[in-house]
Amino acid sequence: MIGVKALPEFIIQREKDFPGSTGAFSRILRDIGLSAKIVHRAVNKAGLINMLGSIGVKNVQGEEVQKLDKLANDSFIAAFRTGGECCGVASEENENFIEIEPIDSKTPRYIVAIDPLDGSSNIDVNVSVGTIFAIYSRKSPDNGPCSLEDFLRKGSEQIASGYIIYGSSTMLVYTTGHGVNGFTLDPAIGEFCLSHPNIKIPPSGSIYSVNHGNYNGFGEGIKRFMNYCGDTDKATLRPYASRYIGSMVADVHRNLIKGGIFMYPDTEEAPHGKLRLLYEANPMAFIVEQAGGRASDGRRRILDILPTELHERVPVLMGSSDMVKKAEEFIERYG
Repeated sequence: MIGVKALPEFIIQREKDFPGSTGAFSRILRDIGLSAKIVHRAVNKAGLINMLGSIGVKNVQGEEVQKLDKLANDSFIAAFRTGGECCGVASEENENFIEIEPIDSKTPRYIVAIDPLDGSSNIDVNVSVGTIFAIYSRKSPDNGPCSLEDFLRKGSEQIASGYIIYGSSTMLVYTTGHGVNGFTLDPAIGEFCLSHPNIKIPPSGSIYSVNHGNYNGFGEGIKRFMNYCGDTDKATLRPYASRYIGSMVADVHRNLIKGGIFMYPDTEEAPHGKLRLLYEANPMAFIVEQAGGRASDGRRRILDILPTELHERVPVLMGSSDMVKKAEEFIERYG
């Protein structure tokens, strides 16, 4: 393991990018890394420790809460409480944001928006799932509790975002606005180690990721773009491969590495889109842009959208810049 750079060491070295840093932000990232190891262990043993299936209730989104959803949500929130650097958390699993009381006379300066376990419905069939998070500096006064205005912010105000993918290996990928780096968990030493430094998404790719089952409900522009992608006319030299996992983290991660576009557009049944702006679209858009890609709702840059509620939904197109621009052209032309 000589020469391997572990996540805590990398985080400390990067503190120089933030003049006046007190280490508080770095501790939040380390708290996230610790919680990710707990969830990794549960995901890998889910079939052996009775962690498969739902707990019999629905969350605020109207979705069945899986056992691992609850474990992941509880693990991350507990880590933020114990760490003492976070004053509030907005989670997909909770209707309202959670205030965190300061400890040891600290003045917490950060809030976190998180999807604790993206794609959890895939757990039962052993398909990759993930965690998505975004970190902001608080806007409310330091001497009081956090407020809703701390969370209803444009994605461009994020100071960091990232995701953890629990797959054949567990990876943590994050950005602080200075490029994107990926760390793979080495179970032998229990540490995330730098494995994908300075990730750059190719400007174009050969993969388009979208749920074809929703085709009839898509707008004409998206339909025509999908037809364009699926055109196998050999004269055009443009056959794209359709690859859709059904877990945003897994689909975006693959396209981030190989090049491609991930799409979850609005439909007749979900006219405002399905993915949540605060803890799915914004953090993933920040990562994609920092890797050189593009992210929009088909008409607007995702990071420029000002949310009006915690669980606001938004259509999503993100990935290789050339492919996203092409999809936007179809939407502009055909609606």
